[in-house]
Parts: sequence; structure tokens; C-alpha cells
Amino acid sequence: MLADAGHVMPDSLKFDGDKLFFEQALDRAALIVHGRNSHEQQTNSPKRKRLILTRKIEALTVDPEMPNATLWNPEHASFEQACAFADVASGMVAIIGGPAVFEIFMNRYDTFWLSEAPHVRLPGGEGCFVEVPERTPHDVLASHGMKAGAPYLLDAAHRVTVTPWRRASGKM
Repeated sequence: MLADAGHVMPDSLKFDGDKLFFEQALDRAALIVHGRNSHEQQTNSPKRKRLILTRKIEALTVDPEMPNATLWNPEHASFEQACAFADVASGMVAIIGGPAVFEIFMNRYDTFWLSEAPHVRLPGGEGCFVEVPERTPHDVLASHGMKAGAPYLLDAAHRVTVTPWRRASGKM
């Protein structure tokens, strides 16, 4: 689960090691992609270029509340068109969710970094992928041609890990 039943990431799912890993990755990204309800809320957030997926618009447009953000409806423009509009031609793209956003990119990832906190339970919560909880996140990633690498320990006290899931033919 990536959120509770109210679609909010509770404090019980926030760990310093995971936050640091996430923030450092976003600082390296040329573009952040997420839905209207996702946002990393970090010090550098306003500086980051981003695509925000929304069904409320048709044409690509600059978000009136965030000048570095482009509002994008994937039903009316391709990802490549959205990147061009946002003036991003190269670099790493970080897809930060939610589940419907992850689904759009499932067959395009080079690497998906799956964080897991095995002791946190969110009954009735929002799964990290559209198919969760009917399937495990591992099954979903594997069904899209991804293979798990060695996990990294982010928080020893809570056994929080992050595992790179890579395309079988992708970069290592």
C-alpha cells in the first residue's frame, strides 16, 4: 500500500532513510511525473520540472499554481509531446505515482524502485499498483518483464528496503 483508506500517506509509512533515498533520486531527475493527488512536498519541489496528469484539461498547459509544472491529459497528448511542451529533451524521468500513473508507464520503465516497510499495515489502503491487493507488487512488476535486483536496507530498525526492479534486457 502507498496510502491509507483516505488516499493519504500516513506518518507510519514515512521513514527517514526512504525519504532521503527518494529526495536524492528526485534531485537527479530531469522531470517528475505524478497525478493530481501526489506531490513530494520537499524543499526542492518548486524547482523541479514536472508533468501532472489530470483529466480536467485537454490541451497541454502550464499549471497556474506551479510555473515549473505542465498539466497533461494522456488521452489528448503523448508523453513525448508533454515532454517537449515542458522543454525536457533528455535525462532521467521519475514517476512518483499514484497507481494509475504507474500503470501508464509500466511497460516503459528501465528501473522501478520498490520500497517496502514489512511491519506497516494499512487495511483498506490504496495499493501501489492498480492490480494491488489482488496481486502482489512483485507479481505485477514481474508480469511486465521486470526482475528484482538486490534490495538496499534503508532503515534497519524498521526493516525498510528498496529494491530495484529492472527490465530483463534493460540497463544494470
